[in-house]
Amino acid sequence: MTGLRAESTPPPSVHAVALPTAVSVVRVDVRTGRLVRSIVLKPTAGTPSASHTSPQVRAMVEETAKNLDVSPLLVDSVIQVESNYNPYAISPKGAQGLMQLMPATARRFGVKNSFDPQQNIEGGVRYLKFLQETFQDDRLAVAAYNAGEKAVTKFGNVPPYRETVDYVAKVGQKYSQAKHAAARNAPPAKLAEKSQPVEDETRHVIGYVDQEGRLHISTR
Repeated sequence: MTGLRAESTPPPSVHAVALPTAVSVVRVDVRTGRLVRSIVLKPTAGTPSASHTSPQVRAMVEETAKNLDVSPLLVDSVIQVESNYNPYAISPKGAQGLMQLMPATARRFGVKNSFDPQQNIEGGVRYLKFLQETFQDDRLAVAAYNAGEKAVTKFGNVPPYRETVDYVAKVGQKYSQAKHAAARNAPPAKLAEKSQPVEDETRHVIGYVDQEGRLHISTR
């Protein structure tokens, strides 16, 4: 939500798992040209990896997105661009976790621990849903997820920030590819069975005259 590159740093441990080794790294911020010091994690034995947690996390994404009526494919695309499914990701601006929630956004959507995958996904999808309802356009919702609601409202379109333009393009590309892949893998629709004509039943007409001379007719 705050850029395409996320740095990693060890959060407070929620479960009893081994955390990665922290290494200080200095890099150049491409937007400002300034040096930014960040902490990068090097995996150690017992550290949960993206590949290890991916099936479980993807199941969380699927369930949470469907419950909130947001496309799981869109959420998946956002997470790929935001953190590449790194639950410990921290951007130079302070966005945290899988969906790179800023602390204020996390509080706004009830997230107490942004490094907890379930909470992070829940908060991120709720925010994305809010943006979809606000702008009625997935492209603008994605732009606002990166640049903020005020920026999209100000320009009435994707803000002309290089980072945001690139971000929207990357998410859009992944989302489009995911939808095409889903369409290719979808089971073929069953052909409607031709209805067989029903033969008319032969009905017998029975009539009789009662004692008062009235005619009665019935079928069998």
